[in-house]
Amino acid sequence: MGRLLLIGHEPALAGALQASHHLKGHAVETCAGPFDATRLLRTRAFDVVLTDPTTSATEDLALLDALRRERPGIKTIVLAPTLSNADVIAALRQHVYACFTRPIDYEEVADMSRAAIEDVDWRGGIEVTSGLPHWITLRVSCSLITADRLTRFMTEYRSDIPSDDRDLLMTAFREMLLNAMEHGAGFDPEKVIEVTAAQTARAIVFHFRDPGDGFDQTDLRHAAATSQPADIMQATLERAEGGRRPGGFGMLIVRQIVDELVYNERGNEVLLIKHRT
Repeated sequence: MGRLLLIGHEPALAGALQASHHLKGHAVETCAGPFDATRLLRTRAFDVVLTDPTTSATEDLALLDALRRERPGIKTIVLAPTLSNADVIAALRQHVYACFTRPIDYEEVADMSRAAIEDVDWRGGIEVTSGLPHWITLRVSCSLITADRLTRFMTEYRSDIPSDDRDLLMTAFREMLLNAMEHGAGFDPEKVIEVTAAQTARAIVFHFRDPGDGFDQTDLRHAAATSQPADIMQATLERAEGGRRPGGFGMLIVRQIVDELVYNERGNEVLLIKHRT
């Protein structure tokens, strides 16, 4: 059984976490504030700490140092009113497990908390190699939970986009990241994907580079040709026969979301470009 500590007085969030099926079998406890959290960690072990949603990211990241002095291996999920790009980069550098801002989806927090409890080899999953508000480059280990964590960070990093547009863009981002992990690295956690997120005055750009041999872009039998059910079913069957994860129409969805999708000659690097309106 895992143990989760929620800091602050948030009865609705605490109740949702305690009732969530994602955390069934795990204990969810609360404390009044940072001082109480530090005191509790001094005497008891917790797997995950969720910060107070009313405190700033700056306060939360400062608290993280104190918590880790008591429990060096503690995983932290930052809940904050807002996050700047600099805050997201700082959280990644300090190995925060995930970040959420208001309005907070309680079930998503519960699901991420469960993943954090169960995730053993997580600390090196995301490494910042270049971090600027307009340009961030990361080395990412190839696992599904790392893809989910990075998508969550990128959701906050792109907080300047309206929520509906951002959700669509993150769908495309996650699909391309999983594509790189699957086809370029075989979901081998020992291998890494390089991911860059950049923005200009006119575009949002994501760059993915995987360690694989690439692919023949003329041979796309594993991708759905159209959004027609028959094409999707055929692509899904061909992917299953080839040992690929279900999906078939993922690339079709990506092409409908972004404005440009550009591969290098080898086929192991791709740019996703979304024009600003």
